[in-house]
Amino acid sequence: MITGLGVDIIEVERLDSALRRWGDRFLKKIFTDRELNYALARKRPAQHLAARFAAKEAFFKAFSGDVGPVSWKSIEVVNDPLGQPGIHLCEKIKKLKKSKDIKEILLSVSHTKEHAVACCFLTK
Repeated sequence: MITGLGVDIIEVERLDSALRRWGDRFLKKIFTDRELNYALARKRPAQHLAARFAAKEAFFKAFSGDVGPVSWKSIEVVNDPLGQPGIHLCEKIKKLKKSKDIKEILLSVSHTKEHAVACCFLTK
């Protein structure tokens, strides 16, 4: 049973602009070291960073804003060995996930040169 759904889309240029303006300060506020290592090793890092940003937004929307004050790095977008994206949660959100009886988090992300999009489902 689906208990939450979140979708987000972002223009890659918007993220690239924030990166040019704020540099490492922006990156360190939003992304974990593992997310940065993954994206910065790619040919077009802004596309991969934008996809991770959209995934975080989609997760927060699916979770219905019930997480309270948490940092962007409270969730981490990772890829399994086959490239399938997933989300790692901080302890606070893991406890909320358990209290809401959420069994699974399903995530899909995609990007083009101009846009990145993510969709997140929470299931019981």
